[in-house]
Amino acid sequence: MADSTDDYNFQSSEISLAPLIEDCNLLGSLLDDCLKSEVGTELFNKVERVRALAQCAAQLANKHDGGASRMLSQRMADELMNMSLDEAMPLTRALGHYLGLTSIAELHHRLRRARNEGKNPKSCDEVFERLITEGVHPDDLYHEVTHQTVEIVLTAHPTQVNRRTLQYKHSKIAALLQQHDRPDLTAEERDAVLQDLVREITALWQTDELRRERPTPIDEARGGLHVVEQSLWAAVPSFLRRLSAALKKHTGRELPLNATPIRFGSWMGGDRDGNPNVTAKTTHHVVALSRWMAADLYLREVDVLRFELSMSNCSDTVWQMATDIMEDNRAREDTQDAAAQKLHMFTHPKDSEPSKLPDGMVLGTRPGAADASAALTSESSVQVPHELPGQDPEGGSEVNFAVGDESGSAAATPRGDLSGAFAQVSLDGQPQSPPAQAPALGAAPAAASDGTPAGVRWMPGENSADGQSAAGLGGSWQDLQALRAQSMRASPLHFQQQGSGRLAETAPPSGADRRRFYSRTTTEALQEAQQHQRKGAHPYRVVLGEVRRKLMTTRRRMEEMLQGNLDSIVASEGSDDWYTSEEELAQPLLAVYWSLWECGGGMIADGRLLDLIRRVYSFGMSLLKLDLRQESTRHADTMDAVTTYLGYGSYKSWDEDTKCEFITRELETRRPLIPLNMPMTDEVREVLDTFRVAARLGTNSLAAYVISMSQAASDVLAVELLQKEARMMVAAETGMVPDHTNSLRVVPLFETLADLDASGDVMTRLFNNRWYRAHLRTVHDNHQEIMLGYSDSGKDAGRLAANWALYRAQGSLVSISKRSGVKLNLFHGRGGTVGRGGGPTYLAIQSQAPGSVEGMFRITEQGEMVQAKFGIPIVAANQLEIYTTAVLLASMKPPSNPREQGWVANMDALGDMSCRAYRSVVFEHPHFISYFTAATPESELGNLNIGSRPARRKTGASVHNLRAIPWIFAWTQTRLILPSWLGVGDALNQLIKDGKKSELQKMYEEWPFFAATIDLIEMILAKADMRISGLYDDVLVDDPQGKKLGSELRQKFTDTVRAICEVTGHSRLLETNSSLRCLIEMRNPYIDPINILQVEILRRARADPRNPRLREALLITINGIAAGMRNTG
Repeated sequence: MADSTDDYNFQSSEISLAPLIEDCNLLGSLLDDCLKSEVGTELFNKVERVRALAQCAAQLANKHDGGASRMLSQRMADELMNMSLDEAMPLTRALGHYLGLTSIAELHHRLRRARNEGKNPKSCDEVFERLITEGVHPDDLYHEVTHQTVEIVLTAHPTQVNRRTLQYKHSKIAALLQQHDRPDLTAEERDAVLQDLVREITALWQTDELRRERPTPIDEARGGLHVVEQSLWAAVPSFLRRLSAALKKHTGRELPLNATPIRFGSWMGGDRDGNPNVTAKTTHHVVALSRWMAADLYLREVDVLRFELSMSNCSDTVWQMATDIMEDNRAREDTQDAAAQKLHMFTHPKDSEPSKLPDGMVLGTRPGAADASAALTSESSVQVPHELPGQDPEGGSEVNFAVGDESGSAAATPRGDLSGAFAQVSLDGQPQSPPAQAPALGAAPAAASDGTPAGVRWMPGENSADGQSAAGLGGSWQDLQALRAQSMRASPLHFQQQGSGRLAETAPPSGADRRRFYSRTTTEALQEAQQHQRKGAHPYRVVLGEVRRKLMTTRRRMEEMLQGNLDSIVASEGSDDWYTSEEELAQPLLAVYWSLWECGGGMIADGRLLDLIRRVYSFGMSLLKLDLRQESTRHADTMDAVTTYLGYGSYKSWDEDTKCEFITRELETRRPLIPLNMPMTDEVREVLDTFRVAARLGTNSLAAYVISMSQAASDVLAVELLQKEARMMVAAETGMVPDHTNSLRVVPLFETLADLDASGDVMTRLFNNRWYRAHLRTVHDNHQEIMLGYSDSGKDAGRLAANWALYRAQGSLVSISKRSGVKLNLFHGRGGTVGRGGGPTYLAIQSQAPGSVEGMFRITEQGEMVQAKFGIPIVAANQLEIYTTAVLLASMKPPSNPREQGWVANMDALGDMSCRAYRSVVFEHPHFISYFTAATPESELGNLNIGSRPARRKTGASVHNLRAIPWIFAWTQTRLILPSWLGVGDALNQLIKDGKKSELQKMYEEWPFFAATIDLIEMILAKADMRISGLYDDVLVDDPQGKKLGSELRQKFTDTVRAICEVTGHSRLLETNSSLRCLIEMRNPYIDPINILQVEILRRARADPRNPRLREALLITINGIAAGMRNTG
């Protein structure tokens, strides 16, 4: 079933689905062959019979033959409900795998269509051309694109039911499907692809799809880092090349080298709201993991570059850098040799063996792809997941593909050997590597682990390519010094003089630079080559060798952090021996880049090196900067403990004015407030420990502090005060002066309907606060970030009322910020499903309130949406392009305000009526909770082990206590999908009865916000199935009042469908999108039997709750339905 967030959805009934059907048939037939051998002919025949009954029943229903359809459905239900568990479990697994393979085929078909159609209306090229045609000046377009900031925040919200092992296998199958499409394959090659598909599908069947243990927050963070390594690492430079090419075509200028139109953040390991498993120690650990992975990924790229950049010609800047590095290395080696000789007198040879990494660390297995575009599309680009420090193969990545103790990322160096940490470079610049190790399983056989082509990798003691010895100083040092002296005589411009300006330059080569480069005469080219000649030396390898040494040191320091040695890291912050910021890493790379251009190697500079520079600016030294999130009441409890201890009274009993005035006075003082020896509860101590870790790590590793359930200005000011206190504590511990500019931006999160309505008043009070206003100007460049919660607002008020409250709040916040002279950046906390604010990215951004984007956009992506949007490089690159163009259009051509004032009044009425109708059922109906518990698998979802966070904020049978994700997940399983549409029909039908049908239709045709809301609700209604929902009630709900409520809800569903069709003018749901309707109909025959089996297994499990096999079977049905619906929470 096409995903609700699919931006490449099928919009035309004329699009042929024949290739998709062929792919589904191919994968289905291969799974059939697998099943015959795995489960036997008898059980396979039952699978076939159930599938045939489901398909026939669905076809008859589509042809409006309800009687025959019900008869076949009942026959299928009778057979399924009488099955033994031994038969039901493999049948459910088989249907789930059919749905998974169908999803792979759908994804492949979307990508195939995008390639075949050539032009994509959402691409940078098409959108830029449209804007230029509509009168936008090229300079304005260039400025807007190069100053745009979009940040995608990957969250740990537990909605991904598939294990990472299965995701990896799905990616392999998708890549093989793409190979199978190639028209130039020989018969032998096509047969080899088919055999590979058979192997992958067989391995898929033989792999356990259930997580046997609940993931920890650190496991979740590892999953986010794997997404970067496996997909985004290749996708980002590819996307930036695409963006730069479109800019050059339409504005004449390329993207600046340091431009970051897209950046990434994470909540994994930082989101402690209601999750006691996320502690200060967890955050510290995750930051170290992220920085370790960043250093490791950069190491792999640098090693490949050291092999590629073999040329001797270089600029004076790089030459100066290289000679300085060699002098430093000579001094370092002399010192280390003396120390080693002294140490050798007192140590046994055994003691000098390479030290092992902490907790079974396994280094990288993914060689750098030689071609970014190839990395996006080739089957070999689907890499084995990378193991991280301290990772448990069972509870962490679930696989351990490494061979041996260390499979080095780019030739691992023993950690205990400082001389080995520096890349072995002969003084002619020739790189060396430690002995080759056995390749990791799944690594590309054509390349060594450092990306060097097989067969040409250097080994210790081998001669260099020039025949010079690579062991020891030899005569190369004298040659290098002579060349240096000759160069200095020929060109007196030294590094600081000649190179300093160009070194930091991040503007791309101008058109004049490129024209001069390509139009040089032979004489000019030879003269330039002679001017920069450094015969016998390899300066780029020397410079990059130093980069590699610092990256190795950086990685080693992160390993020390993982072992808990944070103090030594903080104490060495001022050291230049390792990288703490992206600029430190970028500077030598930029020097090499401009040197290549200066010496006639511009084409080489614009290859892998340019990709690496852009990765450095996009990912930084943390890959994913971490947000911290905590609920406002935890900060209030901490403040209350402090004021009570100091004798000021109870903070929580003060009114808002008193709180704000007290906090403001404390923020303006230079003394600390919190005594170091103050007694406190574990909860208060954890809050303070989190702020101390944040103060230590700072803005190089952390991004924002998000306050859940923000309701007042004091909620924000309290966090600012606790940050200040933590900085002073850390400064006292380390003997440093507190740096109050190193403060995380504080982001209030408004979630409930009441909080959204009050958000404007809260921010007005903050902007009028004397300390806070000055703080915004001096520390945050007058920027204020505000987060809007889509999930809890929907659970609180229903989808329609929540959408309108969010739209209204955006408009209010935009107006207040402009009046106060503050730049507003809205952070959208959207979920995967429509019930939690999900929807196609392009549609969502284009339907925001006017003025709410303006070149800045921050949004969450979570769970199954992360894998769906960013799990495959080419899909990720397309998604990044969609984000960029959607934000650009919303900024330069924002959607219009409602054209008529009556539309706003209509939406106010719709919001009020839908909210009342929703709450009258969910919060006020006396039998709703018991019905919800009986009719859905909500209580059983806790056994699914899909996330580290508890399903409820607090104990107690209340929707208020239940998190939004299991709330949506449970209703999606039963196919009622109640939260996404409840209340909508009541409100629309009332306005239609009031004679406003034509106004609603006009709103739908002319107002993007209203049209997007109605379209998404229509799509959800098409995915729901009242037949299946009724079955859950018939079998599982015993209470007559509960059965009556279920019947009433299904009638409300029918009324909602009718109301939506009246507003859209459609005679049936998805009338204008027959392709999407066809996809839904293709999937239903596989989902329906799993639903029937789930009902029966739930019945048995509730009668025998201690039966582990029933619980396992239930979890398999939950996985299967989630795969079929393509959404969980």
